[in-house]
Amino acid sequence: CPPCGSGSKIRSGVAWHMFGYATAPWGERPPSPEFLFQYLISVAVASVLATFAFKMLRQPKDFLTASGVALAKVQRTAAEIERKTFHVAGLLVPIIHQAMLSAGFDNLFCVQICAGITVVGWAMDMVRVSFPSGAVARHWPLAKLLRAHEKSQLTGGCFFSLGCTLTIAFSPPSIAMVSILFLVLGDMSAAIIGVSFGGETCSVKLGRCGKKSLEGSAAMFIVCFLVACTVFFSVELREYPAFAGALAATLTELHEPFGLNDNLTIPIFSSLAMQWAFSRIQGCNTPRTIDWMLAFAEKATGRSA
Repeated sequence: CPPCGSGSKIRSGVAWHMFGYATAPWGERPPSPEFLFQYLISVAVASVLATFAFKMLRQPKDFLTASGVALAKVQRTAAEIERKTFHVAGLLVPIIHQAMLSAGFDNLFCVQICAGITVVGWAMDMVRVSFPSGAVARHWPLAKLLRAHEKSQLTGGCFFSLGCTLTIAFSPPSIAMVSILFLVLGDMSAAIIGVSFGGETCSVKLGRCGKKSLEGSAAMFIVCFLVACTVFFSVELREYPAFAGALAATLTELHEPFGLNDNLTIPIFSSLAMQWAFSRIQGCNTPRTIDWMLAFAEKATGRSA
């Protein structure tokens, strides 16, 4: 922790991982690359095993009923689990990102790879939407998992790819990783818990269209908070950035600001919230919010302070 009176040092230390350069905004003990990679592998293995175990059940609906899911919700819950467990594949993004950084590739190269994949994905999806009877639409992978509105609109995968690309571009690797985990694990928890138990504890409908539940939002916040706290376990005062990031992710999923797909906004808003929170606890003389915003704008535009 820098000594009191080092305000100018603190502001210069609020650095951002904009295309390849950064300094850790959390002091002397940021999570190591080895720990981040091992954490991701552990989460991925646990998620795959849980998915495999559910699919191997002879009577999954009986299992859901025994778990407390109301009989009227069992069929929809089973379908939601089937759809959301595919999202575990999104863990490949931070895993490959961390693996490439560990292998010596710089962040700019990783951003370029992500941008290329995003451009191709958007182009193919636009062709699918523009020509619904064309070859691309007929042979679209995992078409059965598309929601009804996604059959005539861009899929969530496009926004997921763009959100990950932008987050990796302007965030330190550990914060980018946590933000993507918020989207993959937090959003999945909100959907599954919301469909399974939504409206049972609190009948108030939340969100822009009244389709969100208190139970689902609470599940997402808890999962996101625990993820951030465990990733930043070695960081002092980690609970404050963890709370800020989890709250930003939960509110973004709940309200869908600007009407944008939350696959785009959750990682972006939560990473900004955590960067802001880390800058606030970096030293005794914490920067004002306006100073943080100016510092971020300067780094984003490539201008010096």
